[in-house]
Amino acid sequence: MCGRYFLQREPQRLAEYFETAPPLPNHPPSWNVAPTQDSLVVRRHPESGARHLGPLRWGLVPRWARDASGAAKLMNARSEGITEKPSFREAFARRRCLVPADGFYEWRQEGTRKQPYAVALASGEPMALAGLWEGWQQPDGTWLRTFSIITTAANAKQALVHHRMPVILPRADWPAWLGEAEGDPLALLRPSPAGDLACWPVPARVGRFAENDAGLIARDPEAQPPPELDDPSPYEPR
Repeated sequence: MCGRYFLQREPQRLAEYFETAPPLPNHPPSWNVAPTQDSLVVRRHPESGARHLGPLRWGLVPRWARDASGAAKLMNARSEGITEKPSFREAFARRRCLVPADGFYEWRQEGTRKQPYAVALASGEPMALAGLWEGWQQPDGTWLRTFSIITTAANAKQALVHHRMPVILPRADWPAWLGEAEGDPLALLRPSPAGDLACWPVPARVGRFAENDAGLIARDPEAQPPPELDDPSPYEPR
């Protein structure tokens, strides 16, 4: 599962990293992106073929939905059976996207409490999470564009925190995922190598939607994680 993540890099840096075309969105950083909030997504334009970076709302609303009330429940799409599930199969076939993230949060049961952990790429690079997007026409005629993050079984390291994890696509897989090159997108939905990830305990207040500052990705000094989940953080609070 992926129910919260952080994206602190400026749109300009993301546009350069993901090689997207203008215009550049004006979007603030967030250390606590939650379902039903807007966040940046990379999509391929069907006519020009160019990649574009822009804000969509997290929580998929299928084209056939009567209303948008169930969007938060579709924040994630399980990779298993994704080609058959009515909520995701059309988007998987036609509207795949990349969801930039600096990292995500997950909660681990430790005794009688749950300890939150931040997970990022050990290289310090942005993550490219596999995503789906949809357009849904609202009653007033305007279009609501939403996205979902695809999850898969956790790798050995992430399994110490949670049994699921988002699909993190390496750069070599982006063209096939976005439809820029030939390839089987279903074959790309696999866990990333355990050694690619850095993981460290963070403050419990990350669980509150209202909290949103760089201190959320700082190491929790009171936590006592197992050695496998206490990597040096690639990010400095700012």
